[in-house]
Amino acid sequence: MTYTEASMDALRHAGDELADATVAALFERGQVGTFNTLMRYVSTAGAPLPDGLPDVAREYLEATAAPPSWVDWAEMEKARLFFIDNNVHISTALSFASMPACYVVPHVAKLLSATHGLKYPSKRMAETGQFTVYLMQPDAFEAGSRFIPAAQKVRLLHASIRHHLKRENRWDTTALGTPICQEDMIGGQMFFSLLVLDSLHRLGIHMSQEGAEAYYYAWRVVGAMLGVDQHAVPETLEEARTFLDLYMIRHMGPSEEGAHLTRQLIDLYEDVVPGTFFDPIVSALIRHLVGDTCADWLDVPQTRWDTVVKAVPHLLGILETIEDRSPFGAWALDRLGHLTTVLELSSLTRGRVMHYAIPEQLKKDYGISSTAPRSHRWTPPAATVS
Repeated sequence: MTYTEASMDALRHAGDELADATVAALFERGQVGTFNTLMRYVSTAGAPLPDGLPDVAREYLEATAAPPSWVDWAEMEKARLFFIDNNVHISTALSFASMPACYVVPHVAKLLSATHGLKYPSKRMAETGQFTVYLMQPDAFEAGSRFIPAAQKVRLLHASIRHHLKRENRWDTTALGTPICQEDMIGGQMFFSLLVLDSLHRLGIHMSQEGAEAYYYAWRVVGAMLGVDQHAVPETLEEARTFLDLYMIRHMGPSEEGAHLTRQLIDLYEDVVPGTFFDPIVSALIRHLVGDTCADWLDVPQTRWDTVVKAVPHLLGILETIEDRSPFGAWALDRLGHLTTVLELSSLTRGRVMHYAIPEQLKKDYGISSTAPRSHRWTPPAATVS
């Protein structure tokens, strides 16, 4: 697939017709409150829809209740095993690379600032982490799972943000494009897939080509369920590199909102780390994973840990050697990774399950009411822009 400025501009002004029409109808009929109340009881796939649910919402939920027909379930199982093997590293990459990458795109940082309180950054981090954990469960697409309802709600949440921003005429669509447009949704998909793989590689994590491709494939499935136009999505990691390079060159830069969100992210994780001695490692990890230019744009402080963090790949290499040579070591490290992910998510959510509701108004402050053998290591596709 070839991406050009013209094709990217077309994606920049496209939304999600099904979800947008559903949200518009709910607001026009004054049914958002009823929808949000009743949807709290819809948390698992296959559960009966509650009586009193607005017809337009029922039709949307029935139309989006199944994964795409083209899903390769063997590939999804490979992705799940890849996640189990690397879950603590993936959580690190999501927290310290993917989210800062969102903040280094000024119009995305502006939108994120406008759609959730700056004092509660843990909410967005918890939603992202919980969503990923739901996706990687063995029964993610079966009756009783939480992933499909979560995807349905996130898709409507995105549509509601578009609805508010455009209805209130507080978003410059000519300059900034449609809020949460197709270009940004695909860009986000790249941040949570290819950029995570890039970060794992930068940390020295052993990944097979097969495992990397499966992880990327799983996020293609996620994109489809979140309303991303599959005709525009990169199918391979090489195509993904082309898209991500062009997207970042088109949009990345410094912004006050991006720096503020990054500061909130750093403060959040410094509070999670016991004591204060290791606090600077949070900034050091972000700087290591996103690079000095982006880190400077985000006002990430330089610390004494910047040099220390560069030794992380060597430490992880030792741990992975233990994992490779000892079945017990592999079991122990996998359990440690699982517990670390669960504990991190628990600290962010305060033990609660997150509920993705349609906001009836936006923030007033902004004027808006198992893998292949490790010997076959994956190498990231080369940059397409110098």
